[in-house]
Amino acid sequence: MNNPQLDKNGNLKHLLSIEGLPRAILTQILDTAESFTGVSEREVKKVPLLRGKTVCNIFFENSTRTRTTFELAAKRLSADVVSLNVGTSSQSKGETVLDTVDNLIAMHADMFVVRHSQSGAAHFIARHVGPHIHVINAGDGRHSHPTQGLLDVFTIRRYKPDMHNLRVAIVGDVLHSRVARSEIHALTTLGVPEVRVIAPKTLLPTDVEKLGVQVYHDMRAGLKDVDVVMMLRLQNERMSGALLPSAQEYFKCYGLTQEKLALAKPDAIVMHPGPMNRGVEIDSSVADGNQSVILPQVTYGIAVRMAVMSILAGNTEAA
Repeated sequence: MNNPQLDKNGNLKHLLSIEGLPRAILTQILDTAESFTGVSEREVKKVPLLRGKTVCNIFFENSTRTRTTFELAAKRLSADVVSLNVGTSSQSKGETVLDTVDNLIAMHADMFVVRHSQSGAAHFIARHVGPHIHVINAGDGRHSHPTQGLLDVFTIRRYKPDMHNLRVAIVGDVLHSRVARSEIHALTTLGVPEVRVIAPKTLLPTDVEKLGVQVYHDMRAGLKDVDVVMMLRLQNERMSGALLPSAQEYFKCYGLTQEKLALAKPDAIVMHPGPMNRGVEIDSSVADGNQSVILPQVTYGIAVRMAVMSILAGNTEAA
């Protein structure tokens, strides 16, 4: 079956999901992002690769960090950027998603960055737009968040270059996490031999083992000798019913403390896609400690999103 994300020559046309993308495409994005990391340190933080292009950020769901990094990435590529606050737009007056997109197409938009609470929204828009327009999924429901998965893998590769000899633990609310799904697909596609998920049974998808992961319910056992610890946010807004006894009990069993982190390798790195719930998923001493790479993740997010946009536009020279 044809992959809707690739054109007939196998080049990236849309970025909707990590799932189904070949290793060569993921490596191309990571390598291109590497060339953009220095742009943010220049006095003039711009390259002309998207000059004359219009990027529309359409966020049907709030996200300060993701929206801001996409805006910065597009502006550093010299694109014109339109950010639509859907809560105060015509959507709240009854306009459909496709009506909104059609109006932006009529204004000659070249690229859409879409975030939506419904799984599959970005795929739906990608099927509707013309061949010259590119769609990037900035998070859809519980399904996928490909650029977050890529920036996390980029961060891991920066600190742990030998991807074929790593143990990675993903801890927490895997059930509601589109980030976890994207990360698992990216890590396994790139050849990471051991990906562990650590969570209570109530916060794991059914048959999660089919994604190629090892499942642990005991955090101490799951953290033993890992190279990377990725903590996930408890997504209370997506939960229905009592999946957890209390935040305090969750922290006791699954919160990352210095004591639990000591079970990982001494040079293990600690990650979190944000926003963090300190004292629920992670202790402040760990979040702010010398093994934490949480803030570099945010910085690298700009370079990765620049890479994705430039590849979609068919222009990847960083200079």
